[in-house]
Amino acid sequence: MNGIAMYASMQAPNMDGLVREHAPLVKRIAYHLIGRLPPSVQVDDLIQAGMLGLLEAARHYDQSQGASFETYAGIRIRGAMLDELRRYDWTPRSVHKKAREVAEAMRAIEAKTGRDARDAEVAEHLQLTLSEYHQILQDALSCRIFSIEELMEGGGDSVFEECADDRASPIERLTRAGFTKALADAISSLPERERLVISLYYEEGLNLRESGEVLGVSESRVCQIQSQAMLRLRARMHDWLDSDEDRQEAPRKSKRPDRS
Repeated sequence: MNGIAMYASMQAPNMDGLVREHAPLVKRIAYHLIGRLPPSVQVDDLIQAGMLGLLEAARHYDQSQGASFETYAGIRIRGAMLDELRRYDWTPRSVHKKAREVAEAMRAIEAKTGRDARDAEVAEHLQLTLSEYHQILQDALSCRIFSIEELMEGGGDSVFEECADDRASPIERLTRAGFTKALADAISSLPERERLVISLYYEEGLNLRESGEVLGVSESRVCQIQSQAMLRLRARMHDWLDSDEDRQEAPRKSKRPDRS
């Protein structure tokens, strides 16, 4: 018995069984994430973090809240892996800055035109060539976890977890439910191709190469489409995310050396 399973067996009668049964879920999520990360990230590190997330899920799961254990554990596992990655943020500050500028440009264009901002419009707004704009999209998705989970960074994956927390006040529950609904509405309003890429990746579990085969485009183009979708969602969720991102940016600027 490995250390994690041994510890689990000491905590509660059914914990060891839950950990053993759902260990493959940890690997599945780890390999799903690793395809989007630089070679310097080791899948074993993600698996180790994910196993700790699984253990926490087994300790805190309450079936009376309605969610299945697999759903609840998946949230905890992904959250643990994302937390591990955030501890070693390899992204140059310039990439964060450019990605935010793209989101802000999209928001400005869509507020002015009342429709989806097009690639060429965003590039022109930022005084970039189209190839430069596409490179920013590539960098944004390749350099860090840039995903639906990242949009939940106001509380990480705990936004989902805390919705089922019986200690949360009615106001907190309404706020979290409102955020989740706003995010769902924002996803449903994406341009068709971006919405399809999001669906293939998050609902169907396809990687970027497989998604490209479905759409008949290259893997790099799918990467750009997915990154653009994430930035568009950030732009449309601006009112929910802005204040939290400002709070997170301040300590990052003061503690992390500039690697741009």
